[in-house]
Amino acid sequence: MAKPLMAKATAVWLVDNTTISFKQIADFVGMHELEVQGIADGDVAAGVKGFDPIANNQLTQEEIDAAQNNPLHKLKLKFNPSAAGEEKRRGPRYTPLSKRQDRPNSILWLVKFHPELSDGQIAKLVGTTKPTIQSIRERTHWNIANMQPIDPVALGLCKQSELDTAVQKAAAKKAAEGGVMSDDERRKLVSTEQSLEMDAAPKIPTAIEGLETFSLSDEPSDEKEDEPILDADSFFNLPKGGADDEEEDPRT
Repeated sequence: MAKPLMAKATAVWLVDNTTISFKQIADFVGMHELEVQGIADGDVAAGVKGFDPIANNQLTQEEIDAAQNNPLHKLKLKFNPSAAGEEKRRGPRYTPLSKRQDRPNSILWLVKFHPELSDGQIAKLVGTTKPTIQSIRERTHWNIANMQPIDPVALGLCKQSELDTAVQKAAAKKAAEGGVMSDDERRKLVSTEQSLEMDAAPKIPTAIEGLETFSLSDEPSDEKEDEPILDADSFFNLPKGGADDEEEDPRT
């Protein structure tokens, strides 16, 4: 459902100038009913000037009267031919200036961990151009030596749901082509939630292959020989010698 321009200011005007219920206003402007109630109480949108939807060709007086007389009536936005198609986004995604320097790092992350994504999908996710993506794929980008792969979701360049949708489309295309995928490739082609639900495959490092039965436990072995038990007195027993064995002191 299309929403009016300046939704919060429109809600302020409807609260101040009509007796329409909070729920009707909330459904019309796309806000929560408690937010509209907060506007009436003065806790929300303090200082916001009301935006007249009648004067701005968004509502008719007949529509407002019908909503005031019937609490179940839903306000309908007046059709504006000049606004048709405005909700559709055209061109690449807008990236704030503060995050544009991190965009190549996010492209490198997508190319490295999701090579199945097409250049068009990556361009749509992070708002870049295909030549830039191609230069990073071929490692001919001017700053490739200083780039580090960073998740675009962590950078705020796209949403996790958008990334998952793109990955699922790539998975469907891969399955339609009939290609054989390895376990690692299959994990890359699923969404984050599905990947987290998978059981982790146990992997043994190459350096310790063949030592699966090796144990470091201190259990006694049957083949170990019994050692004699020594008491404390045995360490202090000195050899017995007679008086003749002792040398006389030459000073006596």
